[in-house]
Amino acid sequence: MRRTAGLALLALAVFFAALAPLLRWYAYPRLAKIPAGEYQTMVLQAKNATLLDYGTMTARTVPQVTIVQTLKGDVQASERIERTAGRDVVVWDGLSYVQGPDGKMVSKVPERYIFDAHTQEPVHATGEMVDGDPVRRTGIEFKWPFLTQKRDYEYFDAQTRTTAPIHYRDTRDFRGLKVYYFEQTVPWTEVPMPKTMPVQGITPQTVARTGTTRWYTTVRRFWVEPVTGAPVYGEEIHREELRGGTLLGGRAKVTAFAGHVKMREDYIEHTVAMVKSNRTLVLLLTAYLPWGFLLLGLVLMSLSLLLEARSRRPHRPAAAEPAEPAEPRSVTA
Repeated sequence: MRRTAGLALLALAVFFAALAPLLRWYAYPRLAKIPAGEYQTMVLQAKNATLLDYGTMTARTVPQVTIVQTLKGDVQASERIERTAGRDVVVWDGLSYVQGPDGKMVSKVPERYIFDAHTQEPVHATGEMVDGDPVRRTGIEFKWPFLTQKRDYEYFDAQTRTTAPIHYRDTRDFRGLKVYYFEQTVPWTEVPMPKTMPVQGITPQTVARTGTTRWYTTVRRFWVEPVTGAPVYGEEIHREELRGGTLLGGRAKVTAFAGHVKMREDYIEHTVAMVKSNRTLVLLLTAYLPWGFLLLGLVLMSLSLLLEARSRRPHRPAAAEPAEPAEPRSVTA
C-alpha cells in the first residue's frame, strides 16, 4: 500500500511541476489579453485654464476646461481584421471631446486605434486614423504592455501624428499600488487644425487661407501599474497657440489653450479599483498559480520519497518470548 500511494504522489508531483511552467509560458501569453468589446470613459479637467475666445480672438482665463475621453471597442471590425492578420486584434474608436466652462464644445478629435490584444503593438489596417487623417502608428498609445518593464517606450502622440520616447523615471507608490512613473515632453510642433471647429463657418481650410498656423507642446505624465500595464493616473501640462496670419490681426501669436490637465477624482478611484482587480487575475497566471503548483509538486515529491523509503525498510521479526524455567528434578541416590 505504501508503495502504491508513493507512486500516486509521485505522479501528482510530476503533473503539478510540469503545469507550473505551462501556465506561465504557454497559457499566460494566450489568455492575458484586452477584451475586444472594452468600453472606457475618462474625464480630465484643467482648473483656471487659458482658453481662446473665437468670437473676439483673445485669450481669457476660465474656471475650468473639461476633456472627456472615450474608448469603445469595435468587435466586428476586430473579427474582420483578425481573419487576415492571423492574431487577436482590438479596435478602439476613441474620441477626445473638449468643452469650456459653459459646456460648449471647444474641439473634438476622433481616433481609430488598432493593436495586438496581447502585446499592445499597433496593427496596421484600413481605418487606422486620427481626426479622419490616415496614420501608421508605431509605439504604444493609451496602454502599456502587460508586465511593463523599467525602461523607455515609444509612445504615439495623436496631435503631431508622430512617435517619440516616453521615459521611465522612477518607481512610486500610488494609493496602495506600486507604479512606474513615465514622462514625455513634446516640443513646440506645428500641428493640424481640428476638423471640427468651435465656431460655425470656420473650417481648417478657411483658417489655412489666412496663413494662421496651430502649434502645440505638452509634458505628458503617466503612473502605470506594471503588472497590467494600465495607467492608474495621468496628467498633461498642455499648451496650444495660433501663430501668424491675418486671423490674428497683426499679432505674432495668441494662446488657444493652456492648462494643467488632471484626471477627475472619481475616475481616479474607479481606475485604481479596476486595476487592482485585473492585477490579481494577471498575477494568478504569472506568479500565484505557477509558484504554487511548483511548491505543491515539491511537497508531493517529498511525501512520495518518504513513503518509498519507509516501504523499503527491512521487516524485523517479533522477538521470541523467554521460555519458562524448567521445574527442578529430584535426584535419588
